[in-house]
Amino acid sequence: MPDPRSLTEIDTPAPLVDVDQMHANLRRAAEYCRAHGLVWRPHAKTHKSPSLAAAQVKAGAVGVTVATPREAEVMAQAVDDILLAYPPIGAAKLRRLIALPERVRLTVGLDSAEALRGLSDAAHEAGRTVGVLVEADAGMGRVGLQTPAEAVALARTAADSPGIEYRGVMFYPGHVRGNVGGQDEAIRALSDRVSSFVAALSAAGLAPKVVSGGSTPTFWRSHEVRGLTEVRPGTNIFNDRTTSEIGACGWDECAYSVLATVVSTAVPGQAVVDAGSKALAKEEIRAETVGFGALLDRPEVLVKSVSEEHGLLDLSRTDWRPRVGDRVRIVPNHVCVSVNLHERVYGVRGEQVVDAWDVAARGR
Repeated sequence: MPDPRSLTEIDTPAPLVDVDQMHANLRRAAEYCRAHGLVWRPHAKTHKSPSLAAAQVKAGAVGVTVATPREAEVMAQAVDDILLAYPPIGAAKLRRLIALPERVRLTVGLDSAEALRGLSDAAHEAGRTVGVLVEADAGMGRVGLQTPAEAVALARTAADSPGIEYRGVMFYPGHVRGNVGGQDEAIRALSDRVSSFVAALSAAGLAPKVVSGGSTPTFWRSHEVRGLTEVRPGTNIFNDRTTSEIGACGWDECAYSVLATVVSTAVPGQAVVDAGSKALAKEEIRAETVGFGALLDRPEVLVKSVSEEHGLLDLSRTDWRPRVGDRVRIVPNHVCVSVNLHERVYGVRGEQVVDAWDVAARGR
């Protein structure tokens, strides 16, 4: 069946990407990194498409970041430099990583001797060299070594392990999620903490060639983190409602939306669309507002609740009254989890469909 050529031919719910805005987002990110001497390694978890990974590399990215062996396998179709920012535990995952094409420069982030030992054994047995970044906890409290001394010990072990090339340190500032303009104290604390790890590693003769960090919420302030060499934003290829609400992008820079159809207006004060949690995801917004999404052209209209196949639009702040059959475009709170729910994403320019990408790395 041929791809649709216009929005009217697309069955709903369906994910759309404004291709011109997406490329503008890529250019802006690349320009920022060049201006501040930072290596750009975007996280592919947002789009999960090798074609879009290739577009990021064409725009200036050195390679991509991934979170799963499946993402690594798919992205290896398009890029030659991959960071797995997640410790591969277990023989099955290690076999898949080591089986990546030889041309792929593979780096793995980890925070334990156990993960390092398994990776070293697998790489050495295959006659392959895999890079390692020692992961430090920058304040999120999820994963990562807690002290510089622990990082030094693991880095030293990595440097002495067969099949392993110690390349540096990584962190994820996922705890810094406030408005970009109000991040001063958090960014200073982050910079101090990262600097303490870099200083300890350098003093031990293990100066990191790579200091990898960053996120979309902190992206535009990455240059304020002392010692940082590489940034790994994911969301900002598309942006989403959260990114806009915290000031990391403008609303007009949201390239991704879910096309939905109004299926009911029977209950006063609301309209129901055919995009629920299985299209938008049921993730609460990480900002000072409510709802699970907002209309792209009427951001005052929020998705006030979702069930599996139903999204309820709150009409209390608008005089717009939709009719059954009307179509709307919804910007979800979190684009990454929404994309992962779909098999195919459509690239659009105005009302025309100009491209389409399989979400090839979805699932495990």
